[in-house]
Amino acid sequence: MSVYNYKVKYRSGELLSLSEYEGKVLLLVNTASKCGFTPQFAGLEELNQQYGDKGLQILGFPCNQFANQDPGDDETIQNFCQTNYGVSFPVFSRVVVNGKEAHPLFKHLKESARGVFWSKRIKWNFTKFLVDHNGNVVRRYAPRTKPEKLRDDIEKLLAQI
Repeated sequence: MSVYNYKVKYRSGELLSLSEYEGKVLLLVNTASKCGFTPQFAGLEELNQQYGDKGLQILGFPCNQFANQDPGDDETIQNFCQTNYGVSFPVFSRVVVNGKEAHPLFKHLKESARGVFWSKRIKWNFTKFLVDHNGNVVRRYAPRTKPEKLRDDIEKLLAQI
């Protein structure tokens, strides 16, 4: 099963099928606006600017499961990302990434690319999942991994398009 089989919700409430991004390399990130890793938005936007026209699509998914670090509503979160970090990539409606209520997309991501010691659980905000142009999850990155460290892996996948 590929990520293209899933739908996600915009802050407006409308659903978007990830099949809209078919043929692109995707970087899916669970984000938060009040986290020690929040400055990674700048690095994500830098990747977006550098590789967006070459086939990379970054998708942000706010999550409030970790120490209540994204308590605002969807519009507040979107405004924060744009105002403070110039984010131009899509930031969707807030999601749950762990537990029984986890969004099906994140269940799939966690099953496809496990964390340390084969753990499925997402440990914190800014866990990143790299997906190839066929919708296959290629790799999972820890929250501490800065976006610029993903360049080589992104370039390798972009070269396959």
